[in-house]
Amino acid sequence: MESEHAKTARDFEADRLEDSTTSDRNLKLIVQIPCLNEETTLPDVIAAIPRKIPGIRAVEVLVIDDGSIDRTLEVARTAGADHVIGNKVNRGLAASFQSGIERSVELGADIVVNTDGDHQYDGSSIPDLIAPIVAGAADIVIGDRNPGANPEFSAQKRFLQRMGSLTIAAVTGTDVKDAVSGFRAYSREAALSVNVMTKFSYTIETIIHAAQSGFVIRSVPVKVNSATRPSRLFKSTANFLRRQLVTLIRSLFMYRSLRSFILPGLLMIGIGGLPILRFLYFYSIGQGDGHLQSLVIGGVLILAGYFTVVVAFLSDSMATNRRLTEALLVRLRKIEAAGMLSAPPPEALPDQAADSSLLDDASSEERDYELRGKRYG
Repeated sequence: MESEHAKTARDFEADRLEDSTTSDRNLKLIVQIPCLNEETTLPDVIAAIPRKIPGIRAVEVLVIDDGSIDRTLEVARTAGADHVIGNKVNRGLAASFQSGIERSVELGADIVVNTDGDHQYDGSSIPDLIAPIVAGAADIVIGDRNPGANPEFSAQKRFLQRMGSLTIAAVTGTDVKDAVSGFRAYSREAALSVNVMTKFSYTIETIIHAAQSGFVIRSVPVKVNSATRPSRLFKSTANFLRRQLVTLIRSLFMYRSLRSFILPGLLMIGIGGLPILRFLYFYSIGQGDGHLQSLVIGGVLILAGYFTVVVAFLSDSMATNRRLTEALLVRLRKIEAAGMLSAPPPEALPDQAADSSLLDDASSEERDYELRGKRYG
């Protein structure tokens, strides 16, 4: 006869599995779309987003209009966006991405998907993109466009895309196949930790930061559409490479400062020791007077290496403080998000709820309209 303890343990496990399954069905997905003058393609982007996905109870669309001068803001509302943020001025892709992530968390998103407003990415791939997060197998999923085989890219661009992704994968220790893809999904915990410091683009920096923070990053193949226009993010391939290289170096110094500085410092010390040994050899045989330049060069290299090692440890101490600050920021965001979700929504203002020209938060240069008759302040 089965013991009471065994029954209790079995029932507890069954309840736990049932609760887990129920929890999976209660996930909320927000798809954010940073836009700049995308009135032509935005309706197609929103229409392609599936509103019913297995494991997801609600799918909402958030459009971030980055100071467009066309009808992007109006089109976003009429095309079915649930939420709209409007920047008064053009703040750049990275800032708009950060604003969307923060607003999605405030709106209670369990998963945040970022896509582009130019309809480059096929919305039908969103279920595949979020599947590893729903299954609990990943924190961040990056859509792999297979750029190395994209016929719309030149041979040079395909080669550079492959080499760039291989470099990022090697630096971060992750299996990222398309490092600059903007089609990506974040779990709530990963979204809470996003802090974009660069102004150009968020793609590389967020991968390095996520890997350093211990988040699990996966890649999945996604479908893409034909290009509708040239990229507005950069003027030329050379400009793109230069800015991405600066972002990569800056991110490495920011998130992996000890390794980034100490290895060059030790290398300089090692190289500096060679000419000094050369001088000592000639000095020992009585010919040191003619080789003082070796002593000078070696001394300069060793001194430079020493200061670089000192900078390595100082920067590592600063990085430790930054990690503590980020941990506090994540906790603060969780508290703020919990407070916003638990607070009852404000009453719709008569004669003003439908006025799309009102600013909800003028100080932050953004406005967020709730398109179902209620205004968020």
